[in-house]
Amino acid sequence: MTRLTLIGKPDCHLCSDARRIVDEVLADYPEVAFDERSILDEPQLMDAYVEEIPVVLIDDRVHTIWRVDAVRLRTALDAAAATS
Repeated sequence: MTRLTLIGKPDCHLCSDARRIVDEVLADYPEVAFDERSILDEPQLMDAYVEEIPVVLIDDRVHTIWRVDAVRLRTALDAAAATS
């Protein structure tokens, strides 16, 4: 099963924008597991991504940082589904 993780923090406008796009795309991919994590809750995420949020991971690999493109995300999810 493909897993998508959105890493961000509260009160981050780019994170809110990313969440909106992720929600829109995932509506068409009910088989994708979704997890949202905050850099404020996990020190290791803070260390890794403090300057890069939001970050979208697909199966624990960085897909994108800062801005999420719906077409690119759909393409990546299709590719992930084809290989799993």
